[in-house]
Amino acid sequence: MPGGIAEIHVIAEEPDFVVIAKPAGVAVHGGPSVKGPTVTDWLLERYPEVRTVGDEPALRPGIVHRLDKDTSGAMIIARTQAAFETLKEFFKSRQVEKTYLVLVAGTPESLQGVIDAPIGRMIRNRTKRGTGAGITGARPAVTEYQVIEDFSKWSLVRASPKTGRMHQIRVHLASINHPVAGDKLYGGGRPSPPGLRRQFLHAASLAFSYPAGRRLQFDAPLTADLEAVLTGLRAAQARNVA
Repeated sequence: MPGGIAEIHVIAEEPDFVVIAKPAGVAVHGGPSVKGPTVTDWLLERYPEVRTVGDEPALRPGIVHRLDKDTSGAMIIARTQAAFETLKEFFKSRQVEKTYLVLVAGTPESLQGVIDAPIGRMIRNRTKRGTGAGITGARPAVTEYQVIEDFSKWSLVRASPKTGRMHQIRVHLASINHPVAGDKLYGGGRPSPPGLRRQFLHAASLAFSYPAGRRLQFDAPLTADLEAVLTGLRAAQARNVA
């Protein structure tokens, strides 16, 4: 396989950009703590033209936005510098609609709502972000959410971040005491549902107009490991009802 990693599924291939379904467990680009091949390794072999694309092409060729290592789902990569500049502006000006599927602990009191809370770096733990007291460099952050399936101890949520802060969905859901299932950093030590081996956070779709007037939406189906967790929760719920 290109880059020495498991197959990355190509959702759509355009002359200006490519949309992929990023697997969980694969970092987007290299860094001091990154081990193993990355998405950019794969990109450079399959789409060598991205080598000169981006603000820092030597480090992040073609990368317009990123997903956490353990987050799966839809991700867009620019193939030309012109597309990179356009897409970067789209993300900055909130013209890209991002939708995630998230399993959270418990059930929010409000089944639909907006979390509007600035996010900054935690002063006492620089690897974490947070809201409220004890943070520095806070920036505005807004996440809309809706519960779409209730399993009592867990809930499947559709989340739409309106800003692009690091760990935004994870931080915001933890801030209302409903952290992402399997989240080791923000989960507060809660146990995971049966079969879950990573955080249940999946980038389900990206939608935007490109070029002007051409509405595009790219969907990444839920991965098999996360689908299996939901199947188990549904089966357990059915047994309890019976």
